[in-house]
Amino acid sequence: MKEKILVIEDDEAILRILKRGLSLEAYQVETAVDGPSGLTKAREWHPDLIVLDWMLPGLDGLEVCRRLRTAGTVPVLMLTAKDAIQDRVQGLDAGADDYLVKPFELDELTARVRALLRRSQPERMPVLTFADLQLDTSTRQATRNGRVISLTAKEYDLLDLFMRHPRQVLTREVIFDRVWGYDFGGESNVLDVYIRYLRQKLVLGDEQQLIHTARGVGYVMREQA
Repeated sequence: MKEKILVIEDDEAILRILKRGLSLEAYQVETAVDGPSGLTKAREWHPDLIVLDWMLPGLDGLEVCRRLRTAGTVPVLMLTAKDAIQDRVQGLDAGADDYLVKPFELDELTARVRALLRRSQPERMPVLTFADLQLDTSTRQATRNGRVISLTAKEYDLLDLFMRHPRQVLTREVIFDRVWGYDFGGESNVLDVYIRYLRQKLVLGDEQQLIHTARGVGYVMREQA
């Protein structure tokens, strides 16, 4: 059996499709039909990934995602009929690692599930260091000046990419390809949102900013001039 996936969705037809499709991919699948029971199942079952509907009874998906984030970094793929850019940013701000708009193709959903799971697997790798920032790739934990920095799965992937290519300008296209693993259809604001997350988390007090904008190109990790 593959990894454990929890699907929290109140639409019975979509729930059946997701459970059958993911089960055919050999994933272990559990389901919940509302926010409170989904949180309970997540805490008891410890899934490797959660597929989470936005509009849920009891607690909506945004609140469920926020509460999940206080307990760990399990990857969350949010499903919603809301397709405005503001809605996508709101979902990411709540802690979702990816966002898929309904109606969707099952093949695309399973591809995104595979990408999230692949990038969330811990690897036995050395500790990466840049300036006073360290990233332990075996525990997926970042520290700066002894301070532990909590990262979501996608934030970790982004920071890992920068720390493996210090002082090298990474284009937006390269970052999307390496971190998301598929075409985002030009939704460049998603990258900007995650860069903002990292900048806020990496800097405390008078610590220097490490991730800088290469205007018109992408981003680079370097010391301040």
